[in-house]
Amino acid sequence: MDKIAAQQLPEISISVVSHAQIQLIECLLHDINQHCRASLIELILTLNLDEILPFAADRFEFPIKVIRNPIPMGFATNHNQAFTYAEGRFFCVMNPDIRLNGDPFKALLACLQDSAVGVAAPLILSTSGEIEDSARRFPTPLKIFCKAFGRCRGSDYLVKDTPIFPDWVGGMFMLFPRDVFKKLGGFDQRYFLYYEDVDLCARLRLKGYEVAVCPDAKVIHLARRSSHHSFKYLKWHLMSMMRFFCSSLFLKIFWLRLTKKTP
Repeated sequence: MDKIAAQQLPEISISVVSHAQIQLIECLLHDINQHCRASLIELILTLNLDEILPFAADRFEFPIKVIRNPIPMGFATNHNQAFTYAEGRFFCVMNPDIRLNGDPFKALLACLQDSAVGVAAPLILSTSGEIEDSARRFPTPLKIFCKAFGRCRGSDYLVKDTPIFPDWVGGMFMLFPRDVFKKLGGFDQRYFLYYEDVDLCARLRLKGYEVAVCPDAKVIHLARRSSHHSFKYLKWHLMSMMRFFCSSLFLKIFWLRLTKKTP
């Protein structure tokens, strides 16, 4: 590859999946167009359900690749599929319900300068500006039971001005070095929805990588909490939870915690 061609390659490939959410995504695209012009970006838009684009894909300052699924697929499969189209040195998984008031990538890329960091995430803010609980310790059946009865409230980590290194971060916004995501084989496609982020972060930790939240990067999350209101989503949530707790991966992580090899 010559130098001119290399310079034209994007630095960051963003994967966004639409489940008939194209109006939300159009707002996100305008945010990226407005705030992230300093970054070389491409966006891979997966239409998981059949819908018409209300905009021209070439109207933005960054290229958009559109994938139309013949049948709906799960979170892991959709983003792994997008990765096969990605050309950037970094791969970003982003939810349609994310909004940007600034460019989060400069701070996230600074966090990823540390080769020990396998994934970087911004602070996730609610629409009212409160910090959401997106950086957590690995779940256990006891902790889930405690939360279900309202006994375990509050954040697992204290947010400061410097990066924090939680066990895992929510999948609404994750930025990976391309080589790290490829080395892990992406998300585990046996999960249809929920716990893909927990599983991937657990595999990262077992490979010796850190998970980082970079407070200088902030995004807004228009959270819907679907599993709180829909039996279908609640069922997927419970099935994914049980898959994780019954996996050898959970046993390995739990053993590391018992032996105090995991912070």
